[in-house]
Amino acid sequence: MAYLAPSEFATKVVDAGESKLHMANRDVLIRATMAGAILALAAVFAVTIAVQTGVPLIGALLFPVGFCMLYLLGYDLLTGVFVLTPLAWLDKRPGVTWARILKNWGVVFVGNFTGALIVAVMMAAVYTYGFSTEPNKVGLAIAHIGEDRTLGYKEYGVAGWITIFIRGMLCNWMVSLGVIGAMMSTTVSGKFIAMWMPIMLFFAMGFEHSVVNMFLFPFAMMMGGDFSVMDYFIWNELPVALGNLVGGLALTGLALYTTHVRTAPKREF
Repeated sequence: MAYLAPSEFATKVVDAGESKLHMANRDVLIRATMAGAILALAAVFAVTIAVQTGVPLIGALLFPVGFCMLYLLGYDLLTGVFVLTPLAWLDKRPGVTWARILKNWGVVFVGNFTGALIVAVMMAAVYTYGFSTEPNKVGLAIAHIGEDRTLGYKEYGVAGWITIFIRGMLCNWMVSLGVIGAMMSTTVSGKFIAMWMPIMLFFAMGFEHSVVNMFLFPFAMMMGGDFSVMDYFIWNELPVALGNLVGGLALTGLALYTTHVRTAPKREF
């Protein structure tokens, strides 16, 4: 595969952040909605495979297909713009302000949530024959995941909130490497391989992704999950989104930027 050196793809990362901030809101919303929908379908696919085979690792091996598709199509996830857009500000790109960055994050959040929710309703209808029967095995499995990842953390109070925050950090460390992986190569196969590896790792390890959860928890509630909307936001979506922001920006974005874009002076011998 045609591999780009870190100094080359790191510059492309900053360019991508700047480009996204100058995009029309309509385009941002459409792209984010499609990204949320495709990632939601990939999550259903992965859980379905895990339930059918009884081997969760197989689901993790196959989940990245959705991520690869949405990024090859140029769609955007909140976890990606968390990393890319602040780097354009740090690099002093023209017209890049924090007001514009926060607005972009807000539009992407709405789009991702809308797409994920649409797929949640559609798949809930599929698994219950139009809400006329009890959910099937996959629906029940996701309902239990929703309970475990809200009430399971709530049970431990502050320690639970910190735990899910850290799992969010670790998640977007890997996911943002997948975003940047798409810029490491000039071939589709190269991009695919570079994206696949970190996404498989995050899913297999059970780390917390804010956009996947935008599908998972509404769907779990439709399938009879015994938790509330407030449980979802306070004990999952909020700490996960914050963890995604901190982990992706600090462990991937800033690490690459400071050592491959704005490097320190070379030492004299």
